[in-house]
Amino acid sequence: MSFQAQLVMIAWLPIVFYLFTIFPPRKAVIVSFIGGLLFLPERAGFALPLIPDYKGMVATCYGIVLAIIFYDSQRLRDFKPGWLDIPMLIWCICPVFSSITNGLGAYDGINEAITQTVTWGLPYFLGRLYLNNLAGLRELAINVLKGGLIYVPLCIYEGRMSPQIHNIFYGYYPHPSGISQAYRLGGYRPMVFMQHGLMVGMWMMMVTLVGVWLWKAKTIQRLWNIPIKWLVIVYMGTFIWCRSTGTYGYLLYGLVILFAAKWLRTSLPLLLLIVGISYYLYASATGTFNTEGIVSFTADTIDPERAQSLEFRFHNEDILAEHAREKLVFGWGGWGRNRVYEENWHGVFEDIAITDSLWILAFGINGLVGLVSLTASLVLPVIGFCLSGYPAKTWFEPKIAPAAVLAVALLLFMLDSLLNHMFNPVFPLISGGLSGLVLKKIGKLKANSNGKFRTHRSLN
Repeated sequence: MSFQAQLVMIAWLPIVFYLFTIFPPRKAVIVSFIGGLLFLPERAGFALPLIPDYKGMVATCYGIVLAIIFYDSQRLRDFKPGWLDIPMLIWCICPVFSSITNGLGAYDGINEAITQTVTWGLPYFLGRLYLNNLAGLRELAINVLKGGLIYVPLCIYEGRMSPQIHNIFYGYYPHPSGISQAYRLGGYRPMVFMQHGLMVGMWMMMVTLVGVWLWKAKTIQRLWNIPIKWLVIVYMGTFIWCRSTGTYGYLLYGLVILFAAKWLRTSLPLLLLIVGISYYLYASATGTFNTEGIVSFTADTIDPERAQSLEFRFHNEDILAEHAREKLVFGWGGWGRNRVYEENWHGVFEDIAITDSLWILAFGINGLVGLVSLTASLVLPVIGFCLSGYPAKTWFEPKIAPAAVLAVALLLFMLDSLLNHMFNPVFPLISGGLSGLVLKKIGKLKANSNGKFRTHRSLN
């Protein structure tokens, strides 16, 4: 961690407070969140006693929560939890039981639960507070496009010159491996200020998906006085330039979901993806998933190199899942106990399996309870959105389109989590916003069924 990185982390807290003095609270939350995601240094911060270290998006969440207490505390007092919050609550507290059942003690479990709560729970909670209506999700979607536009020239530069921007500004590379994993398809995958090129690829995929849908739905016509149709071309070109081949497929399927809703008035492709994700997690967790067909198909139709990468991941996950099933309910807890070690000929124990994906980490560390609660916290808001008065036939309406495309992006993040562990706090933020929207909509529908109110769609 360099001096300039430390300086930026120190300055970030007053910057967040300043944003709350010049913007309304909701916009201040969104700008702080996206600004921190796009520009804060990786692997930099300060150790704090008893609570997670002040670094990265954790620092952003700390700053936002403190600013809310100072400038918008009434919002905290008005918050009411709902049934859709239960999966995230379980995901945040299950480390306590993982530690206790493995003899690591309640103190260790509470520390791990606090870390999980700050990392996942705070972004979700901020979404519940400020993005729980169509207007809030629209504002988030528009700011995603603005953040994506800011990243365009940075991605273009790094795709040509190699990922150097983080090193130029902060004096070191964002990923411990440097740029050794960045060369792809005859060029470089941009990393900019994010931890890995895969994370940038996923970000630009979401930006492009949001741009296409808001353009086609006529939600916005111009952004910073630039016609949105031209921006979509720029987003698409930059996204392809990011050379993250897996996200190419995510974008394609996301567009299939959205245009099936527009032309066929059905959410069937989205529901099929939910079923597919659920089946994969069930089969992989129980050890019954057959990976040979997928590897062969990838090698024959996409790319042999990608097939080898998939085969390597599947092999490692088979080893880790078998180990995880020994502690099925609450997992192995922390301290690397979820990993599998083997003694080499020097008598040293080596890690023989790499944990690449988020799902295998959740399963190994927090068991079935952790895996189910994490999955439910990301998937249930999407299902609720489809079933609570926002069916596929409404997704092309200008007011509803931002919420619809963010719901699809959230599900695509869950899909990516089957293969990678590229945590992006924007997605639990979206999950919290969708959960709040669904809970409000269900409340209105129930009230209408009792003859008390007339159900109507609005931005609020």
